[in-house]
Amino acid sequence: MNEQIKYYEDKLKYEMDPSDLYAGLETDTNLVVVDARQAFGYEREHIPNAINLPHREMTAANTSHLDKSKVYVCYCDGIGCNASTKGALNLAKLGFNVKELIGGIEWWKFDGYATEGNEATAGAQIQCAC
Repeated sequence: MNEQIKYYEDKLKYEMDPSDLYAGLETDTNLVVVDARQAFGYEREHIPNAINLPHREMTAANTSHLDKSKVYVCYCDGIGCNASTKGALNLAKLGFNVKELIGGIEWWKFDGYATEGNEATAGAQIQCAC
């Protein structure tokens, strides 16, 4: 296999875009969305059904209740934030199967999907498979 093909295949193993996440949340009960930002960001606005687990607080103790058979998709604000990368790294080190949402919540909204929270935005609603 050529090096470039392997690069792109590997990249897709660990990243997901908003439209793939939206489709996945409608059909796959194995996905868990993780908002890796601080609590105030989550309270302001978050992806529907996401859990808030700030990357700085991820430990074996406070993730012990999470199901390691699921896929955890970490996100943050967007391109100017690396909380999703730090969160994905932390969860991977703790033994979780993780992907990172490219573009974060900003691209989620840009693609027309709704958010929840104190400053929720309207958009396409997830018809949750959960």
